Amino acid sequence: MKVQDSSTPEGRMQLGIFATVFQRATLEETLAAVRSHGLETIQFDMVCAGLPEMPDYIDDATSRRVRSAASEFKLDIAALSGMYNMIHPELEQRRAGMRRLGVLIAAAPDMGIKIITLCTGTRDPINMWRRHAANDDSDAWADVRAAMTEAVELAEKHDVVLAFEPEVANVVDSAQKARRLLDEVGSPHLKVVFDGANIFHKGELPQMREMLTEAVDLLAKDIVIAHAKDLDRDGEAGHLAAGKGLLDYGYYLGLLEHAGFTGPILLHGLSEDQVDGCKQFMLQWLPRGERHSNQN
Repeated sequence: MKVQDSSTPEGRMQLGIFATVFQRATLEETLAAVRSHGLETIQFDMVCAGLPEMPDYIDDATSRRVRSAASEFKLDIAALSGMYNMIHPELEQRRAGMRRLGVLIAAAPDMGIKIITLCTGTRDPINMWRRHAANDDSDAWADVRAAMTEAVELAEKHDVVLAFEPEVANVVDSAQKARRLLDEVGSPHLKVVFDGANIFHKGELPQMREMLTEAVDLLAKDIVIAHAKDLDRDGEAGHLAAGKGLLDYGYYLGLLEHAGFTGPILLHGLSEDQVDGCKQFMLQWLPRGERHSNQN
């Protein structure tokens, strides 16, 4: 099985990174820094082009510059970050975020970008990565479903794929809820970013392998991007660089390989001085990935 718009010519996962790991003065310097580490694919952020992450406007010259620079440095832009709090308790905050997401969706094709990543959000009014008890209320689900449906309608007009990430602090905090949202929205323009470090609520880490297996089984056909970071505990975990924490990477990547995932897997949650070490850690698994059938 190959997932839409993300398979590599080699038929295996391709290691990449968030471009924002590299803090440089210009777009071109940022992309040159990525390439200096031998990486060929990135998750892009408009901050790298000198704009806010969720800008009110992107002019044609900026779109052309992003596409040209990526080509010059032989980088594939696997995805563009388009994250805002989709269920913010204040309606106007949500509406502003949707307007700005629409700006990214409209500009993405001119930048050569096919996938935009999303955060499903939280009722916390300050931090969209902090859990709130009201995330479990029925109106929170209704709000995220309505927002995602509206966003997908915009994406369909521009032939862009939106990919949200199950994350324990957000309203979609499990693979089961991710599957439900995909099924309720029912569009091929809605897919999933999967991060094995993001699905464990407090007390669930002892069931790591069972939970990873269930998550990949539920979501495999809709995973278009995977993320690679690590965790130091379950719940709202402190995130670490890949290979520095508790995530069983052989099992995680083996599950993705066994499911037929051949898209990009992107490093984040690390500092620039950790890039080479994390790259080497990941490469020991990526050529073969350990198939989960051999992990029992």
